[in-house]
Amino acid sequence: MPSYTAPTKDIQYVLHDVLNISNSEVPGYADLDREFTEAILDAAGQLASEVIAPLNTVGDTEGCTFENGVITTPTGFKAAFEQVKEGGWPGLDLPEEYGGQGLPYLISTAVGELFSGANQAFTMYQGLTHGAASAILVHGTEDQKATYLPKMTSCDWTGTMNLTEPHCGTDLGLMRTKAEPQDDGSYKISGQKIFISAGDHDMSENVIHLVLGKIVGGPEGIKGVSLFIVPKFLVNEDGSLGARNGVSVGSIEEKMGIHGNSTCVMNYDEATGYLLGDMHKGMRAMFTMMNEARLGVGMQGLAQAEAAYQNAVIYAKDRLQGRAVTGAENPEGPADPLIVHPDIRRNLMDQKSFIEGARAFMLWGAQLIDAGHKGGDTAAEGLVSLMTPVLKGFLTDKGYEATVNAQQVYGGHGYIEEWGMSQFTRDARIAMIYEGANGVQALDLVGRKLAQDGGKHVMAFFDMVKTFCKENGDGDMAEFVDPLKAASKDLQGAGMYFMQNGMKNPNAALSGSYDFMHLFGYVCLGLMWGRMAKTSLTALANGTDDPEFHKNKLITARYYMARSLPMTGTLLKRIESGADPVMALAAEAF
Repeated sequence: MPSYTAPTKDIQYVLHDVLNISNSEVPGYADLDREFTEAILDAAGQLASEVIAPLNTVGDTEGCTFENGVITTPTGFKAAFEQVKEGGWPGLDLPEEYGGQGLPYLISTAVGELFSGANQAFTMYQGLTHGAASAILVHGTEDQKATYLPKMTSCDWTGTMNLTEPHCGTDLGLMRTKAEPQDDGSYKISGQKIFISAGDHDMSENVIHLVLGKIVGGPEGIKGVSLFIVPKFLVNEDGSLGARNGVSVGSIEEKMGIHGNSTCVMNYDEATGYLLGDMHKGMRAMFTMMNEARLGVGMQGLAQAEAAYQNAVIYAKDRLQGRAVTGAENPEGPADPLIVHPDIRRNLMDQKSFIEGARAFMLWGAQLIDAGHKGGDTAAEGLVSLMTPVLKGFLTDKGYEATVNAQQVYGGHGYIEEWGMSQFTRDARIAMIYEGANGVQALDLVGRKLAQDGGKHVMAFFDMVKTFCKENGDGDMAEFVDPLKAASKDLQGAGMYFMQNGMKNPNAALSGSYDFMHLFGYVCLGLMWGRMAKTSLTALANGTDDPEFHKNKLITARYYMARSLPMTGTLLKRIESGADPVMALAAEAF
């Protein structure tokens, strides 16, 4: 069975040495000293490795069962969920007035990586609840918040988001779920939703569904979509549970991965629902949940990569195969361990340099969200809005790739279920699809986010990179700054190509959108590695209790700059080839 060790030391390094959070002006960050965050991360890490991770294989092999209208989660899930609830982990960053702990989103994100790396399918139950609670918090009435948030903060009641229907996924304007107004101000919701993660289960007293639908007589298309709160059990005025609502599970989806999560077909038969937010403005309310979820899904890509990498390293050190080309390194044994071979080192370094750069990128993104939401920093909010498709798309694409690479270290054993490596790959695969498939993320980035607010957010990013390079381009930092400069120039060149060609030929821009999302991602990780290199060089210069840690950071930074960041040149060439190679073949010729 694979193991999992919480990477708390590396998270602490990013939080305090790189981001320097306790000296940040973001409200609430002054309390986040190293000792405080260490206590939180150590407790979360212990729960993740000792309680949640051992259930990962159980959830994968058992899955959820659906009999007589009741869903049963895998063995051990319910008891572990109670431990998560007792520790107050679901409400880590939710308001204290509703039973949360009121900590910054950054801390919730860091803890989320530990839980997701230990067991993604299990952690989704509380993750979906958090997203639904956030939407109610922002868009709900005072009565709605008082009714639902205390129970959702504790995860006594869990939550879902219901978007997709059998005939429409991304194009939500095609949805058929209808809402009929009632005299008491409620609505009767009828329709079917599919792919509903944590749609129903046996770990909570109630499930609060957030359902997109169209009010009868409203505008056509996406402009007529509203969002509704539809509880599994109706809630009485005193807060007790009332009658069963007209919502039921049609079936559990048979999936490639995340078997421990109950992904459901949900049927709504004149179920009682309550409008959340403004009428016909459902997408605005849903995107409160979706944007948070997209960063969370990016985190899932990173978390699965970390878990797979840890096990690949263990295997590479233990498995004896062949001899090092420079001479035996284990002369007393029949062969040398796999890790002596350059191609295994390349594989592991690809994983390691991505994971550590991605973690810094993710935590920086969470810091920007806090700066925007808690500190009213509109520039930070605009920047993270630009980055959201990159965080989601790039981290899940490369995270999935990392799990495949980890599987490859095992050779044939990686393909055998007994070793457990295929689960990381299967579980990571969904992150590239849900919360907006990565192709859609790329279209959003190029088609909408680049030009948002007159393009000032992407220009702010370019200025940020330029300033970093200008201030740190000399001495020992030159070997890290020079590749970052070149990569940033490639990113700017791609943006210029879109500006010059996108208006007259939109396909020219959209044909390169996926490459651009990845190009942007490589540059973001390059900036993160530049910052980490500066941090570790400074630590070594000033004297540190752990010089090996910082030396290893610099080795990994050099690898990323030399072996990964040059991919931006290839991606720019692909973008500049335009639409013709992509669109030339007639549809009937495929």
